[in-house]
Amino acid sequence: MKLLENKVAIVTGAARGIGEAIAIKFAENGCHVAFTYVSDSSTARALALEEKLIAMGVKAKAYQSNAGDFAQCEVLVSDVVATFGTVDICVNNAGISKDNLLLRMSPDQWNDVIQVNLGSVFNMTKQVVRPMMKARSGSIINMSSVIGEMGNAGQSSYAASKAGVIGFTKSVAKELGSRNIRCNAIAPGFVETDMTSYLKEGDSGEKYKASIPLQRFASAEDIANVTLFLASDMGNYITGQTISVCGGLNI
Repeated sequence: MKLLENKVAIVTGAARGIGEAIAIKFAENGCHVAFTYVSDSSTARALALEEKLIAMGVKAKAYQSNAGDFAQCEVLVSDVVATFGTVDICVNNAGISKDNLLLRMSPDQWNDVIQVNLGSVFNMTKQVVRPMMKARSGSIINMSSVIGEMGNAGQSSYAASKAGVIGFTKSVAKELGSRNIRCNAIAPGFVETDMTSYLKEGDSGEKYKASIPLQRFASAEDIANVTLFLASDMGNYITGQTISVCGGLNI
């Protein structure tokens, strides 16, 4: 039996990078996957991923939906429940960064990052809780960051949003544990995605790798593997935790 046989998952921000790797990993393990993307420029890639997942023998559907918008999340989850029957797993992966020194950061830059990275976690969690409570089962996995644990110059908005995700995760785990709903966070370090591609260029890339005990960036699949563990019954006694997948960066 595959680890997520006949489970239904929502993965936000899955047109590329970590979200895409999670969607593929889940489908490989028998999970039906609803996933979101935001921009029109990602539509072709999202539909190609949808076809790839369906070819693995599971149900899959791509939704153009902004996880930072509460009303859109409400419509999304309602449609997923109507189409797939329920929601067993929710992976809150949608995120952005607008790095800047605090003195140069505008209120709009701050608010955008907080709304997408933290607001989306509230929006989606609030919507999936109802079907999970009905089933008395569920796994919610929130994507934080090692920066939310350590902080970093020039990333105050990103660090604050990701630290907020950790606090939110712990609180939800305490609220919903009696209903057999688990809530955990993953804190990736540097991951080889489009968002971090600039970090690998020239001497700066080697400098960052030198600060990591494992001497390399994570692959998106490294993050997907931990997400699979937390989503499956292998992690059924783990809740309220933040698992750092950072190669030892935060030691």
